[in-house]
Amino acid sequence: MVEIGMGRTARRTYELSDISIVPSRRTRSSKDVSTAWQLDAYRFEIPLLAHPTDALVSPEFAIELGRLGGLAVLNGEGLIGRHADVEAKIAQLLEAAAAAPEPSAAIRLLQELHAAPLNPELLGAAVARIREAGVITAVRVSPQNAQSLTPVLLQAGIDLLVIQGTIVSAERVASDGEPLNLKTFIAELDIPVVAGGVQDHRTALHLMRTGAAGVIVGYGSTQGVTTTDEVLGISVPMATAIADAAAARREYLDETGGRYVHVLADGDIHTSGELAKAIACGADAVVLGTPLAEAAEALGQGWFWPAAAAHPSLPRGALLQIAVGERPPLERLLNGPSDDPFGTLNLVGGLRRSMAKAGYCDLKEFQKVGLTVAT
Repeated sequence: MVEIGMGRTARRTYELSDISIVPSRRTRSSKDVSTAWQLDAYRFEIPLLAHPTDALVSPEFAIELGRLGGLAVLNGEGLIGRHADVEAKIAQLLEAAAAAPEPSAAIRLLQELHAAPLNPELLGAAVARIREAGVITAVRVSPQNAQSLTPVLLQAGIDLLVIQGTIVSAERVASDGEPLNLKTFIAELDIPVVAGGVQDHRTALHLMRTGAAGVIVGYGSTQGVTTTDEVLGISVPMATAIADAAAARREYLDETGGRYVHVLADGDIHTSGELAKAIACGADAVVLGTPLAEAAEALGQGWFWPAAAAHPSLPRGALLQIAVGERPPLERLLNGPSDDPFGTLNLVGGLRRSMAKAGYCDLKEFQKVGLTVAT
């Protein structure tokens, strides 16, 4: 703790950019490295989820990422469940974003598009398309809408439910409705639930005690895109937050005699090096946003915006163009080959090489790698 003024202290924290991985074991061939992990009953070949935003995830994107071994989370409160002609609506949105130098015009249109009512048939049809392709289906809902939307999603046949907001606690209290008790809510479901975001040890531990299969650390922060710091004064130092959640995971593991809850890092991860650092800090997998917006399959055609940008009264994000011109297919973005020297292509290949250089052959072991802090 450091003193920031008389009688007021604050904790010193670290971003992923503040730390470095320290190789200290015999190096290995990257071909001998496994990036597989398992969430409840579901096995994934790469530790990568797509952030639940209409900028990325359509049924086609979800199918392709699932085929490549990852998991795409569909935004259950997004445009796909509100408009039958979602591609035309997004094209209209991107035209507005490109035409106006300031972000407000595009945000107003995004808010208008989200004002349309949710159509359970459209949402169910999108889930069905993903299921029919034989990949794992995951859908995100907000805490305030979890109770009303989950029955629709269960009927559609989802495999995983993601309850995600900027900050999620074990219980959500509202004077204008019934409180959401996650422990009771999760206990009544037959499918695994992932919940978040959190940014501290206590909240992570409380979420683990609800029965969640995974806990999301962060809210997908990205410079130039998310504005939660500017609007709410809340930001997440990801290296510290991941390590704190990993400590909560160990505590909960001892508390329950062996129940392991996965930690998913969501925020400030743009390159394969940052992906590796997130795993090294204790994450089991990462949630990616802007890096995947470059993929040819992304619904936003090279643009990115978080779900919070569509909030009707307090938007916390903007539309940002990530890629211009020809965009690489998702398979090349994840597995290469790469001609980019800065780690934005061949993301999984970069992680494998980092693990191999440090001498580790699986993700759980790599969480024990040495780290240094830049001074």
